[in-house]
Amino acid sequence: MRRLGKEIWKNRAVYIILLPGLVWFFVFAYMPMGGLTLAFKEFNASMGIWGSPWVGFENFRDLFHDPAFMESVWRTLAINIGKLIVTFPVPVVLALLFNELRMRRYSKVLQTVFTFPNFLSWVITSGIIINILSNTGLVNGIFQAMGFDAVNFLGSEKMFIPMLYLSEIWKTAGWSAIIYMASITGIDAEQYEAAQLDGASRFQMMRYITLPSIASTIMVMFILAAGNLMTSSFDQVFNLSNAATRDAAEVLDMYIYRITFQSSTDFSFSTAASLFRSVLNMILLLAADWGAKRMGGTGLFGQRGGGKHEKQKA
Repeated sequence: MRRLGKEIWKNRAVYIILLPGLVWFFVFAYMPMGGLTLAFKEFNASMGIWGSPWVGFENFRDLFHDPAFMESVWRTLAINIGKLIVTFPVPVVLALLFNELRMRRYSKVLQTVFTFPNFLSWVITSGIIINILSNTGLVNGIFQAMGFDAVNFLGSEKMFIPMLYLSEIWKTAGWSAIIYMASITGIDAEQYEAAQLDGASRFQMMRYITLPSIASTIMVMFILAAGNLMTSSFDQVFNLSNAATRDAAEVLDMYIYRITFQSSTDFSFSTAASLFRSVLNMILLLAADWGAKRMGGTGLFGQRGGGKHEKQKA
């Protein structure tokens, strides 16, 4: 403890900068966890959270007997696994392409253009998408001018999920690519110089130097994404869905919203659903971390697992 205290004092400037973030995290992320006890109680507003009577796992039994809940769980998994497959590689590819651009000024302009949508709220983003894809919007206006019939983009359940994926890519890909670009800047330039002397093409340098060098960053980001498979972007789904796409949009977050605010209010029941979602996310996060280590990659804390090749080497 004395050694730890000396290290903290030695780096006190860093800890002072870190302190506001830690305080915020403690106040807004850890202190509210006491309210999770509501999942095991029958909430009574006059008694408050702590005075409400305990009912054990009764809320969870009711939850698992609700067919709509199980449907929302499987629908959330299906949508988010597809989103992970479709959207996750896009920022990686975008970062690699940015790194290959030799006109730095043009590269900065493109980075700004691709990053800007991240700073728009989903309310604004959804409004833009709805105006473009509505029956009287820009896309259908072009179709009709070319002699084609208008396409009901916003009212089709089949097109709702692809619209989620495309809007997610448009809004977040540029911002996510910054993480990979920061990792690329840490690669030793001598590796590229040596490869260039050996006659390697730019594609070969990207494949055999750049991509393997950022593999650990990709793995960490993939693990974090896998830990959010049960958490859909509520703002995105809520603002893009409508009465025609309600069945396709009934993910777990929308289910929790509906049972909390659009039906008879039962905060204990909705808290049980939220707690189940969080626990399942934690299990998926740990499973992804364990799988990454089993394949010889690095986990969330930089620990390399004992993959097949490492065991053979040992």
